[in-house]
Amino acid sequence: MSPAERPTVLIVEDEPAQREVLAYNLEAEGFRVARAATGDEALILVDEIVPDLVVLDWMLPSVSGIEICRQLKTRNDTRTLPIIMLSARAEEVDRVRGLETGADDYVVKPYSVVELMARVRALLRRTRPAAVGQRLEFEDIVLDPETHKVFRDGQTLKLGPTEFRLLSTFMEKPGRVWSREQLLDRVWGRDIYVDTRTVDVHIGRLRKALCQNGGDDPVRTVRGAGYALG
Repeated sequence: MSPAERPTVLIVEDEPAQREVLAYNLEAEGFRVARAATGDEALILVDEIVPDLVVLDWMLPSVSGIEICRQLKTRNDTRTLPIIMLSARAEEVDRVRGLETGADDYVVKPYSVVELMARVRALLRRTRPAAVGQRLEFEDIVLDPETHKVFRDGQTLKLGPTEFRLLSTFMEKPGRVWSREQLLDRVWGRDIYVDTRTVDVHIGRLRKALCQNGGDDPVRTVRGAGYALG
């Protein structure tokens, strides 16, 4: 799996030592990692990098993790973003509050890093299936990440590696509108400088590849916003 294809996990933790331990273990598991020390910083990064999962500490300076979770879960573009809440609060009422605010999982400190990694992988199996080798389907299009093949209406399609990653991104979240900047980060990676116009070129190639044996163009242009599948 190329660096750009690896799922990105955003760690939101104000304790530097805990933040770095989490980052080290997540990177060892093969994930891309972004770090935030405050809730405000986390909200900015969510918009910039479009993480696949957030590990969010409850007790943060200024804006609490609970409030960040609430904000993310009430936004249309991030309401399905999986969040694992970390907290020293072990009472049942606190667990319930965290989950009812929208957290997908709740882990009490001190926690087992091995167990936390397992919980991260379990959530990503639901939200980034292609990243863990699961087949994706949308209407008459099938993408198999294991064999790196794409089929439409039973016929094999020829796609370049970049077009394959673009299609995988779209098929994991059909209907979601991706901006050019978000696609650049997801498909090319944060560490590579590519002009946003490059996205348009590869979208054109993807459209041509998807329609090479006929059929309607499933990629939708959203004026002023970006692109979506369906």
